[in-house]
Amino acid sequence: MTKKAVILLSGGLDSATALAAARADGFTCYTLAVDYGQRHRVELMAAEKVSKAGGAQSHKQIQMDLAAFGGSSLTDDSMAVSDYDEKSTNVPLTYVPARNTIFLSTALAYAEVVGAEALYIGVTAVDYSGYPDCRQEFIDAFERLANLATVAAVEEGRLLKVKTPLINLSKAEIIQLGTKLGVDYALTVSCYQADDEGRACGRCDACYHRKMGFQQADIEDPTNYQS
Repeated sequence: MTKKAVILLSGGLDSATALAAARADGFTCYTLAVDYGQRHRVELMAAEKVSKAGGAQSHKQIQMDLAAFGGSSLTDDSMAVSDYDEKSTNVPLTYVPARNTIFLSTALAYAEVVGAEALYIGVTAVDYSGYPDCRQEFIDAFERLANLATVAAVEEGRLLKVKTPLINLSKAEIIQLGTKLGVDYALTVSCYQADDEGRACGRCDACYHRKMGFQQADIEDPTNYQS
């Protein structure tokens, strides 16, 4: 029987690599992007392109208004996206409250409907800006929850795995892996404040980690930066 997986796809570098890893693991892939009111909406267009290029079976985009809560510079236009600060020890304002919990729960519902046995999410505990919902402890806890909360697990014995193929990789290692798997990083958008053409600011946390990743991987950076 065909193995199925749901892949959370933001349109960024990490999730594109997670999709490629799922394909390499032999899964038929169903990609899911979330329009949550983020300011960098061009990533949604990137997600659709990445899904198609990555050979996904289907791509869905759903809408949920996390901007109604605010609390993040990605969803509240009154808050500025800060430049990368190597001296900072605080979680940056780009943290979206409970985002990965919400996204994984949504992906779990989709997985139960399509009969998927795995969820893939491109979190990394190395270059992750300190986000608490990118840690392995969180992923393990969510997997336990998932297998208590679905008919598939409780009545059918169909347990779900939450797969994090990038969790222990640096950005450079992620880029090297994706390059081997044929990921076209020119299609991806990582910047937290990319313009409508997908051009990156070159200053935010996401841009810093992406730029350093390509440098350390010794691979040409295809990112289109704002002048």
